[in-house]
Amino acid sequence: MAYDPGALNASLAAVVGSDMDLMRELRDAFVEGAARQADLMGRARCDANWEFAASRLKSLAASFGAVGLMGLADEALEGAPGDPVVLRKLRAAIDDFAAG
Repeated sequence: MAYDPGALNASLAAVVGSDMDLMRELRDAFVEGAARQADLMGRARCDANWEFAASRLKSLAASFGAVGLMGLADEALEGAPGDPVVLRKLRAAIDDFAAG
């Protein structure tokens, strides 16, 4: 499933206007933060660490208006910790944002 980075771009444009350098910097920070949380989820060895990283990912996605990524974070929170299918979906979505 591909995730359209359009909502992220629109959110950033609403905040920074036409400052493309700042937009790029914020986009990079978003992608780095999301990738970090997905990495932490992949390395989690207990339910609490999984849930903490998934909750932080959901908050990050919400603050940038990335609704699809929020849904995946919810899926992670509702499912089994360490679920490889969810991790694959998360990584694919983050890659889509990075490419967009």
